[in-house]
Amino acid sequence: MMKRLLTIAIVAAMTTAVGAQGFDNLPDPIEDVNKVVDNTPDSIAKALMSRPKPGTTRVGTNPVLFLVGNSTMRNGTRGDGSNGQWGWGYYANQYFDAKKITVENQALGGMSTRTFYTDLWPAVRDALKPGDWVIVSIGHNDNGEFFDAKRARAVIPGVDPDTCYVGFNQRTQRQDTVYSYGNYLRRYISETRAKGANPILMSLTPRNAYDDKGRIVRKPQTEWAAYIAATEGVPFVDLNERSGQKLDSYSTWKVDYHFLGDKIHTSKFGAEMNARSAAEGLWESLNPLLKPLQTMMVNVDLSRYEVRDSRYENSSEAEMSGAQGNLAPRTSYLAPRKKPTVFFTGDSTVKNADKEEDGMWGWASQAATVFDESKVTLVNAARAGRSTRSFLREGLWDKVYNSLQPGDFVTIQFGHNDICPITDAKARGVIPGTKDTLHVYKMDNGTYEVVYSFGWYLRKFIDDVREKGATPILVSLTPRNEWPGGKIERRDGSYGKWYREVVEQTGVEFIDLHNISADFLDKKFSKPLSSKEMSDKEQRKAAEERIKAKAGAKYFKKDHTHTSKAGAQMNAQSFAKGLRQNKSELAKYLKK
Repeated sequence: MMKRLLTIAIVAAMTTAVGAQGFDNLPDPIEDVNKVVDNTPDSIAKALMSRPKPGTTRVGTNPVLFLVGNSTMRNGTRGDGSNGQWGWGYYANQYFDAKKITVENQALGGMSTRTFYTDLWPAVRDALKPGDWVIVSIGHNDNGEFFDAKRARAVIPGVDPDTCYVGFNQRTQRQDTVYSYGNYLRRYISETRAKGANPILMSLTPRNAYDDKGRIVRKPQTEWAAYIAATEGVPFVDLNERSGQKLDSYSTWKVDYHFLGDKIHTSKFGAEMNARSAAEGLWESLNPLLKPLQTMMVNVDLSRYEVRDSRYENSSEAEMSGAQGNLAPRTSYLAPRKKPTVFFTGDSTVKNADKEEDGMWGWASQAATVFDESKVTLVNAARAGRSTRSFLREGLWDKVYNSLQPGDFVTIQFGHNDICPITDAKARGVIPGTKDTLHVYKMDNGTYEVVYSFGWYLRKFIDDVREKGATPILVSLTPRNEWPGGKIERRDGSYGKWYREVVEQTGVEFIDLHNISADFLDKKFSKPLSSKEMSDKEQRKAAEERIKAKAGAKYFKKDHTHTSKAGAQMNAQSFAKGLRQNKSELAKYLKK
């Protein structure tokens, strides 16, 4: 039996409030007892116009998965990231087959276990049908005052079913009774079951706060929710622990950017992490009550590269499980590899069509010309047309990150597309420079995205690689076939400068491929222009075009950026030269 936390109390404070206040006319944003400003000061009326009416997303007779929570699940009234913050409920539908089930994020910022139950739960409950599912993960706002005029959302800590607190609620202007956290959870459970639906309890998302051992603080509601789940026979997912373990494995800088604005509300990174933790918890659960829901789940296995190098590649999954230790069932395995892998990331200058002998080639397609593949595995993960930002947003970086093992290497080379517009359809542009800065942009399609600086994205990639015990190598962008004044263009004042600033900030290994290849091309093709050519605009342009045509005939293809196969091989040789100059650890895998 859990110790009773509070004896039954009757408060006879029948306060008469002047100017009664409801949720439909909240004042300016309110700072709570945790010194956190709730980011949903908007009215419930406005919120209800943005949140789907409960049950309206149902497709035919398919079930609906209802999400019950607060701003960590749905941030801002619209929940669209316009304030740079996202709740994890926005991304939950990625893990469910829309042909079998729909996901309704009914959460709302500012709600406590109690106020959601009194204000929003009745409409959700009425919409429930047999076979539906309800995830309850709420409690961040459960402290404070019981009956104040602004929120009146506090609950009694713990799980005691008999404790209550009675008084006059200034917000609702009526007599009210407050129960324990556990009591409200029991109500959600019993009322869900009464409609023939299936309740699931989840612990809270973690905060950006550390205990005295340097670990992310685990919330006390976890123990209470786990107890209620056990005694009520309800599936339980410890979201707080799952996401907490991930945060514990990150650098403090990475932890910080998983939150935005304060220590509770998450950025897109944090929201996506929590959504994945929730999905993994459901997917890996052995609770038989979750089997029907698991058949409707998708995309839970991490996106990875299949590096056909494993000593276990011909072994069964069971053998791989034994090799890796105690793994949860249903988890995709990453078996240890015999030799290190080099992952090349970047744009079309790193990976292009790479097919036709007379076509366009990226230099990593020619990496085998300089590396000994009996000693190292080469994976070209670059993608044409990408910038640091779009490579990350499209999940291309995560696929590399999820594939990394200690001892691997990752080359990072971007820049050709990062100068593009920020808000257009391709959404590739970044903030110039290397400051640790960000800005919320409204995209041309009406959505919102937080965009960071060029240097920020590079630092993220570097930090992620090191986190996995692998080695990042920053590579300057390939030179373009432009010859101002008869010498090849050097972009050392922009991207070159930013690369070097990131090197200074992080201590990352740096291969200045840009200048190594430029030196080679200059030696072969540069020609000092005469004073007459320099002074006459037309003659100067003609002279530069002649050099450009000569260099382009062998080393470039179709334009000034993309290389021929010979040009790709030249850049691969430049990369190898840079490794040798650095006495890089990766140099030991080069051909002799």
